[in-house]
Amino acid sequence: MHHTFKHTLRPAVAAVAGAIALAASSAHGAEFRLPQFETVKLPSGLTLYLMERHEVPLISVRAVIKAGAVQDGAQAGLSNLTGDALLLGSRSHSKAEIDQAFDFRGARLAGAAGTESSTVQANFAKQDSATLLPLFAEIIQQPGFDAAELAKLRTRKVNGLKQAKESPRNVVNQYYRAMLFGATPYGQPAGGTVQSVAALNQSDVQQYYQRYYRPDNAAIIVVGDFDTAAMRAQLASLFGNWQASGPALPTPDYGKVQADRARVWLVNKPDAIETTFMIGGVGIARNDPDYVPLQVLNTIVGGRFTSWLNDELRVNSGLTYGARSEFATLSQTGTFAMSSFTALPKTAAALELANQTYQRLWTKGIDAATLESAKAYVKGQFPPRYETGEQLAGLLGEMYAADVGRAQIDNFMRDVDSLTPQRAKQLVDAHFPRLKLQTLLIGKADAIRATAASYGEVTELQISADGFQP
Repeated sequence: MHHTFKHTLRPAVAAVAGAIALAASSAHGAEFRLPQFETVKLPSGLTLYLMERHEVPLISVRAVIKAGAVQDGAQAGLSNLTGDALLLGSRSHSKAEIDQAFDFRGARLAGAAGTESSTVQANFAKQDSATLLPLFAEIIQQPGFDAAELAKLRTRKVNGLKQAKESPRNVVNQYYRAMLFGATPYGQPAGGTVQSVAALNQSDVQQYYQRYYRPDNAAIIVVGDFDTAAMRAQLASLFGNWQASGPALPTPDYGKVQADRARVWLVNKPDAIETTFMIGGVGIARNDPDYVPLQVLNTIVGGRFTSWLNDELRVNSGLTYGARSEFATLSQTGTFAMSSFTALPKTAAALELANQTYQRLWTKGIDAATLESAKAYVKGQFPPRYETGEQLAGLLGEMYAADVGRAQIDNFMRDVDSLTPQRAKQLVDAHFPRLKLQTLLIGKADAIRATAASYGEVTELQISADGFQP
């Protein structure tokens, strides 16, 4: 869930699949291994990941800083504003000069700031590396945070936040996260709120940058057509003067899902003709040992067009145009949710059917044929997401930010193939929330209040109120 500056950098639902050097085919289909890469730690604490790939003369470079909404404190949206403000120019080059340097060479520069990390990425031709890599290093280490450009960026963000609530589907995730995590760091909306972002200024951004953008809290990832020894030397030279000041940053506890009783948040949108909903509870962390097999099981519940939820709510009953489920992972924990939307008069029927369908995990279980179909789907879906240098750089960045070991990727096939109906039952019982479900509804409260009350203790919010907390 993160806002992007130029284009979406969406971590795939299952980055798991890993990147994917197709090795010799085996009885199970192709084996997957993350291509070889070198990890270097500079004296400043900066981590380098270097992966040579010579198929095409391109280079993808990415800086990942462990700084996100979890560090915003009372200033929601500060991390997001700071991350996007890096692209507004450096101390030596204006935004226009940097944009022109990249655009002229057909290169791409983009940034994204999320819940726990911020990213700047660039993709360019090998022959442009000598020109663009120093500019990239300058953006990371010497941002200008030009006051006029920053004010324009802040205004765009505030306007975006004002418009976002016109469509409940734009904000349903923020409300769900706020409901499950409350006032903890994980409950922070990554993009902030209208009031919080409007109050941010240049010195807030500069102070946030000073505190969190430091080499011992960052990684530089380079994937593509280069020589590792030469690239390591170039990066050591470009980033060699970047120094951290003060003690190392602690990693606090970012929050736990609050699901000690069945609760409902009813977000009133008086003019709504649909009800948008999410139902679920606690999930898993990104580096959970069961991450890969749970992607397979979630595929069955709500992860593909032929999933149980989509079949029942869309195909068989026509209550919605689509229903899905997902384990949304974070570095320390995560959430699970079913989500859909339905016409206002059909709210009660849709909620009942979604809950009933979900309970099939326990009432009927997963049979061998369904499991084999999902395993084949997962093996076919995910590998193509990790073929290009840009995709591989994204995967390495996710591994750094969420502390994911390469074993998760290298053992991907084994973990999918070894999943049996018995093991599936154990995983369902261990990880899918069954009782005390949390239900978020966005719709016309007067019409659905009685329905809401049958799913737990109700808290009402107004969608017109700023932010996402009651």
